[in-house]
Amino acid sequence: MFSLALLDLRKSIASWRLWTLLGWLEVRQRYARSRVGPFWLTISMGVMIASIGMVYGTLFGMKLGDYLPFLAISLVMWTSFSQTVTDGSVAYINSGQYIRQASTPKLIYVLQVIWRNAVILAHNFVIVLVLFALFGVKSWTTLPLFIPALLIYIANALWIAMVVGLLSARFRDLPQIVQALMQVAFYITPIIYRPDSLNRFSFIVEFNPLAYLIGVVREPLIGQVPSALTWGVTIGMAVLGWIVALALTGRYLKRIPYWV
Repeated sequence: MFSLALLDLRKSIASWRLWTLLGWLEVRQRYARSRVGPFWLTISMGVMIASIGMVYGTLFGMKLGDYLPFLAISLVMWTSFSQTVTDGSVAYINSGQYIRQASTPKLIYVLQVIWRNAVILAHNFVIVLVLFALFGVKSWTTLPLFIPALLIYIANALWIAMVVGLLSARFRDLPQIVQALMQVAFYITPIIYRPDSLNRFSFIVEFNPLAYLIGVVREPLIGQVPSALTWGVTIGMAVLGWIVALALTGRYLKRIPYWV
């Protein structure tokens, strides 16, 4: 069961030229004949961050120099995660014609989703860099922690995309459910507000694994060291999630062409 999934994953990674090319072509086709290209996403994200930052920064009584970087990092990373999971739920469905016609590793279609959203994340991350230039970096000593945190973040996004992609190929109502759940998760995850802002309802954050996942990549960039609990929860999510993802993939991998 695990051996079949690991073999497919190994072959998929070895075919990196294919899934990087497919992901890059999707980004280019979406903004074909546009002078700005994917940076339209950056512009729209920047406008949204500025608008929300001005309103909620005033409501929360926070300095823009503190709140805008917090909000920008939160929204940029959450948008990437949410879009990866949502796109992952239709990864096999949208690639059904390729899966039925060619004998290729199946996980290349999930890796294609990861790569495409990584490219978009890189475009949107420009906003964070601009805010760092305007307001300064909070702490240079915590910045290196962003690298392992980002790897943990990607590992979690990847296994979730693998699971929802596989289940959605079998149950076609699931992509709509995933999209609705991600919208709900946005409001109960500390993205617009700080984790310590809920007071009596702090359990919403304490028992929300996505809060730790966003926190582990956000805190090094705002000058904080993620707590041991944050590292433990996110690493534990990755380990357990990959076990589940590989088990499901190994068991149902050969059924994907019949489902799509």
